[in-house]
Amino acid sequence: MADTTSTEHSFNLPTKNLPAPQVRDLPEPPTKVWRIVGPGMVGAGVGLASGEFILWPYISSQVGLVFLWGAVVGVAIQWFLNMEIERYTLATGETALTGFNRYGKHWGLFFAIMTYFANLWPGWATSSASMLSYLFGGGNPRWIAIGILLVIGLILTLAPVVYVMLERLIFVKIAAVALLVVLALIFAIRGRTYSALGDAVTKPEFPVDQLGFALMMGAIAYAGAGGGQNLCQSNWIRDKGFGMGVHVPRLRSPVTGEPEADPRANGYTFPPDEQNLARWKRWWKFANLEQALTFVLITVLTIMFTSMLAHSTLFGDESVKNNISFLKIEGVNLQSLVGGWFGYLFWAIGAFSLFAAAAGIVDYTSRLASDMIKARYLRDSTITESKLYFWLVWGLVAFGIIVLLAGLDQPLVLLVISACTAGTMMFVYSGLLWWMNSRALPAPIRISKLRTAVMLFAFLAFGGLATFTVIDQIQKNF
Repeated sequence: MADTTSTEHSFNLPTKNLPAPQVRDLPEPPTKVWRIVGPGMVGAGVGLASGEFILWPYISSQVGLVFLWGAVVGVAIQWFLNMEIERYTLATGETALTGFNRYGKHWGLFFAIMTYFANLWPGWATSSASMLSYLFGGGNPRWIAIGILLVIGLILTLAPVVYVMLERLIFVKIAAVALLVVLALIFAIRGRTYSALGDAVTKPEFPVDQLGFALMMGAIAYAGAGGGQNLCQSNWIRDKGFGMGVHVPRLRSPVTGEPEADPRANGYTFPPDEQNLARWKRWWKFANLEQALTFVLITVLTIMFTSMLAHSTLFGDESVKNNISFLKIEGVNLQSLVGGWFGYLFWAIGAFSLFAAAAGIVDYTSRLASDMIKARYLRDSTITESKLYFWLVWGLVAFGIIVLLAGLDQPLVLLVISACTAGTMMFVYSGLLWWMNSRALPAPIRISKLRTAVMLFAFLAFGGLATFTVIDQIQKNF
């Protein structure tokens, strides 16, 4: 295959930095589509973390539900981002990071490092540990968090097929959160909250004076997922067998998984003939629907109901602070409002949800880096992606344990990195995705004008947010 092609109806993947892709037919979409539902749900489940259990409920406790529209806007933008990430992988079997490497030899390394640094601080594990201490009435969250990190490392590196294990874990989490929502609707959420929910639609506000610009824009930008997690949508749909990803082996444990070939350095394109383009239309329709009915719907509903629950129990309480401790207050109030059992159930489901989120974060951080390193730098090495993943997982776990043993309380440098990297990443890869999907793919499957407009909006919005966040952090901390 030549380095470039001369027709609008052919693939045009640069081959300067990576080999030309192999050419195969696009597989037929399964007739029973429920069998391949899952990546959007995994994305939603991993993304349902501190934002959904802390940030948005905190906002609702302070200003009511008048800002919930921001969550809908944020999740909608991320749906468009996720679909452009999926577009490239559906068509080529390569991850978005590998595609970026075709245009710049170290783009993938840039995003992998940014993602790793953003998630070095084990905040989700410590949040889960704190909720467990509320549940059991005591215990040192530091040692509990260390135990959680070790369990996550074992789960991720001993599962024969990592994605299958993660999908099952997230399914259980979503079921547990759904149970909490149903019980909350029956026992905890009162009339004033339903009235306030109506105000969210008829009287939306932008309460910058009460919350501050950075908090509000951060809530919009990172509702659901954000940063490196969106990029991992490539890896998850490929392991599930979407589109041309069916030709690529899944990530397996080097300890318990079955050994297999690891040809992840090359992608797979298809001849853009009538039959393949017909299959593409069905794949693209399904992929969009799968994301909308899982990632978008689950995320929006979860944010809405956790916010309603916080509004019912905390609105007007001046003792509420924007950190994990307000969940203890919320649980105690739920015990008074409903009964002791409901407070304990709230803490238990919250702890499990944050544990599952922590597992997903360690997974996607290590998965992005291992795939990129193997595809770009170790294509001819005997070191497999599975082994790279193993060491990256345990490296992240080890660093988190060191931080906790050192007694560091969210060090300043890590706080600044976490606050700045996600927005910076989304700003950069919004532009790269548009560039890649408007040039590398055949005209019939390229990004449309409408989606181009949304990507331009995301590029400008995340660029502004990243700039403002950096300035804000410098003013506050230096």
